Amino acid sequence: MFVSNEGPILHADLDAFYASVEQRDDPALRGRPVIVGMGVVLAASYEAKARGVRTAMNGRQARLLCPDAIVVSPRMSAYSAASKAVFEVFRDTTPLVEGISIDEAFLDVGGLRKIVGPPRVVAADLRAAVASRVGLPITVGVARTKFLAKVASGVAKPDGLLVVPHDAELAFLHPLPVERLWGVGAVTSGKLRAHGITTVGQVAAFDVRELVSMLGVAAGRHLHALAHNRDPRRVRVGQRRRSMGSQRALGSRRRTFTELDEFTAGLVDRLGRRLRAAGRACRTVTLRLRFADFSRATRSHTVPKPTTSTATILTAARGLLTAAWPMIADRGITLIGLSLSNFDDDAVQLELPFAGPDLAALDTTLDSLRTRFGSSAVTRAALLKHPDPVEMPLLPD
Repeated sequence: MFVSNEGPILHADLDAFYASVEQRDDPALRGRPVIVGMGVVLAASYEAKARGVRTAMNGRQARLLCPDAIVVSPRMSAYSAASKAVFEVFRDTTPLVEGISIDEAFLDVGGLRKIVGPPRVVAADLRAAVASRVGLPITVGVARTKFLAKVASGVAKPDGLLVVPHDAELAFLHPLPVERLWGVGAVTSGKLRAHGITTVGQVAAFDVRELVSMLGVAAGRHLHALAHNRDPRRVRVGQRRRSMGSQRALGSRRRTFTELDEFTAGLVDRLGRRLRAAGRACRTVTLRLRFADFSRATRSHTVPKPTTSTATILTAARGLLTAAWPMIADRGITLIGLSLSNFDDDAVQLELPFAGPDLAALDTTLDSLRTRFGSSAVTRAALLKHPDPVEMPLLPD
């Protein structure tokens, strides 16, 4: 029996998605540095990235790094339409598609060998189809595991194709920097590098017990397994999100507690509507902060029972914001975000409203008004003085 030495998993990732759509739709932008977003960089073309511009960077700093950049306002409807067209190509390639975000997905093409050819051929055909049907560049990594396919696509960017054969997995993986491992951010990277661990191969050679003592049980075992390319997860179709979130960039100026409270209420309104539209209930609310020095922090609170109530979620979020305020006041803040998780999709709220009025009817009424007339049709008075934030297109919840 012939055994394939590649695949069967593809990780397909559009290159500089928002900026690529702008360059596709305006030929004058092609080959030139493009920044999407005025106050904060939402996306940058590879020409701009080569000059040091990065996503989430302050717009003023980005223009200092790249004075000749062309700055364009985001067009979310265009990005959403492009994403839908790309996912149609994905689903025309294989029914086994797991969307990760609007511009990337995992595909299992193991069953296409006799019909189309080996995974490298399927990947090449996929890239050609996205280019011809949607007009966008896409990078594809091909490997035996989801983790390694994603690493391969990251190494192959931009507009590339990289196949990692089964018999060369560790030879490819081990020389890479530790930051290529899922879960290694700035804090974990700093801990590893402080111990002289700079490559994935060094993580693999490290005793797992020492990694656990250094990083904790979950993180230590997770990184040790990935360093050996142990990732048993399959491509799962129709997988529901484990969390849903929203955030707001705040720029570089100092913010008052009142302003942050108002922004938090706006984020809660948006997330509550998404939560109810998806037919889900959550228990955990997480506050996400990015400070003026670009360091980050998160704070979470879990409510006793699954909820879909805007009021309950807002109370939890405000408690987290109040607790974090001394740190924010000291360090400054450039971004605030909220996420909901710990879902219970079977939860039914039947408690009698002894603690106060039942606001479920108010939530559903506001949801229907915003669905019919637009998200800004009904808003909080405190938010009238703040311009509506850009709402990113998302995969269905």
